[in-house]
Amino acid sequence: MRLQKGDQNRDPRPTVRPRPRQGPCGCVGESPAAAGRPTPDSPPHQFETGGRAGRAVTGTLTWWGHSTCTWRDGGTTVLFDPVLTARLGHLRRVRGPVPPPDAAHADIILISHLHADHTHLPSLRLIPPSADLIAPAGSRRLLKPIAARGVKLREVQPGDLVEFGGLQICVLAADHDGRRHPGSPHRGPALGYLVEGSRRCWYPGDTGPELAVEEVAQVDVALVPVGGWGPTLGHDHLNAQQAAQAVRLIHPDHAVPVHWGTWWPIGLPERPDLIDRPAAAFAEHVARVAPTTSVHLLHHGQSVKL
Repeated sequence: MRLQKGDQNRDPRPTVRPRPRQGPCGCVGESPAAAGRPTPDSPPHQFETGGRAGRAVTGTLTWWGHSTCTWRDGGTTVLFDPVLTARLGHLRRVRGPVPPPDAAHADIILISHLHADHTHLPSLRLIPPSADLIAPAGSRRLLKPIAARGVKLREVQPGDLVEFGGLQICVLAADHDGRRHPGSPHRGPALGYLVEGSRRCWYPGDTGPELAVEEVAQVDVALVPVGGWGPTLGHDHLNAQQAAQAVRLIHPDHAVPVHWGTWWPIGLPERPDLIDRPAAAFAEHVARVAPTTSVHLLHHGQSVKL
């Protein structure tokens, strides 16, 4: 559908298998967190809701800048697309501090695609050797130096289901260029992920408007890309208005804008309208088209509990 403009009991290694036609991560079944809303006196950045079968469980999301997020569900810590440095090629971090060293600590790392602002080798060298790394099929050669440190690399493609640490992770397709860069020998599918444990967390990665929204349902929290890092935004990205339309179609309980407010090319005058504005514009659009979804505008390093 096109949008208009660390647990001791964790699995020793992830299981990757083709996703069943219908199953825990598909569109069938009840949401594990269908009940529960923030209480009226809860602060906007921190609240708890009831979990599956009424159990008192909590998921915590931390935004480190751009698309880098940590998702903690039960005893398992997931890290999305870590970029944890002050520089990224021709880009510099213009908003927020460099994430602290513990931002690299995770049980499993999910890589959406091979662009350098999502597959950042210097940052991946910071993750613990005990971690598992899930990355697009075709990435093994690029990630060989990371795997050589002892990190367990698993390549996946759309349709796969990863079982790890009490979580089920559905691998989805994204509408995006999966090459490292034009002409690069490193290429693979651009991916999104639906992570299900006590909550359902949807991260579409970088994506354009050709989203298979029918594959995503009953989401508790959506990490939605709303901008970019430079003066232009390619056709295979979502702008704030398109991102809000994705929320309208998926109607998650909560949405956190990502892929904004962090990087800018060295030597170019800063554009606050392109650096700072996308998240607020996204929240305004969501309030109009999907008013039942709560939008959380996080500062760098800030967390929200679900």
